[in-house]
Amino acid sequence: MAALVRPRDGRMIGGVCAALARRFSTSATTMRVIFVVSCLLPGPQFLIYLALWALLPSEKTASTAW
Repeated sequence: MAALVRPRDGRMIGGVCAALARRFSTSATTMRVIFVVSCLLPGPQFLIYLALWALLPSEKTASTAW
């Protein structure tokens, strides 16, 4: 499994769905559809997305990785 970091490429808003898709070896589009459908159900999905956006580190680029 890949590390859970928000990638620099493939982001739509915060990169949370792209990070989860990379972690679970699925496409980012599939993860985004799962998230949108889950928002139709009761629960704190949007708050979890915001928390992951704030807590997950961004992926380091080649120029910033020492």
